[in-house]
Amino acid sequence: MRDAQKTAKGVSLYSRYVNRPAGRVLAAAAYRARLTPNQVTLVSAAFSGAAVAALALGRPSWPLAVAVWAGLVVGFAFDSADGQLARLLGAGSPAGEWLDHVVDCAKITAVHAAVLITFYRHFGLPGDGWLLLPLGFQLAAVLIFFGGLLTDKLKPKAGPGAPAPAPPSRLRAVALLPVDYGVFCLVFLLLGSERAFRLGYLALFAVHALFLVAFLAKWFRELRRV
Repeated sequence: MRDAQKTAKGVSLYSRYVNRPAGRVLAAAAYRARLTPNQVTLVSAAFSGAAVAALALGRPSWPLAVAVWAGLVVGFAFDSADGQLARLLGAGSPAGEWLDHVVDCAKITAVHAAVLITFYRHFGLPGDGWLLLPLGFQLAAVLIFFGGLLTDKLKPKAGPGAPAPAPPSRLRAVALLPVDYGVFCLVFLLLGSERAFRLGYLALFAVHALFLVAFLAKWFRELRRV
């Protein structure tokens, strides 16, 4: 299963040392259960969807906080497992990659929509301006996801004889932690306290907004050189 891992380049420490190893275990279990990569993708969607539904429909509490966090984290681990299983089986396909990215986009969009619903239904917000926060966070998260994906697709692949890529930077892996989806999931452990959750969610949004500006400038420069 170690050979079925993606490169560690551009990956945060959480994904490298927590999510991908967890996905490796789940991929091995899925292999034994004779699941296909697309079925694993749908399992990921089920866990993430259940967590989002609980967030939108439930009243904030500490038990709900743990349940939402667990559902999102397990869904994220299965999101890593589907690709590992596909590489293990040699069963990767455009349709499978399409399904994986569609589920990811739906998850990113839905989780912030659920936060907006929670803000509106259950939180005594200091002002209506707080309702714009999940919309702004949703926009930043979708742009980071889509911009990075599109940049990767548009950049030419290295041809034969090209110099070997530089080894992954540990400093970069640490710097990327605030915008790692697994780290984002941790904020839902604060859901039992309205104030703590609002401030934690606001802080993560501010970090995502700063990273978005930096990422967009970097990706545009790289594509201009193509």
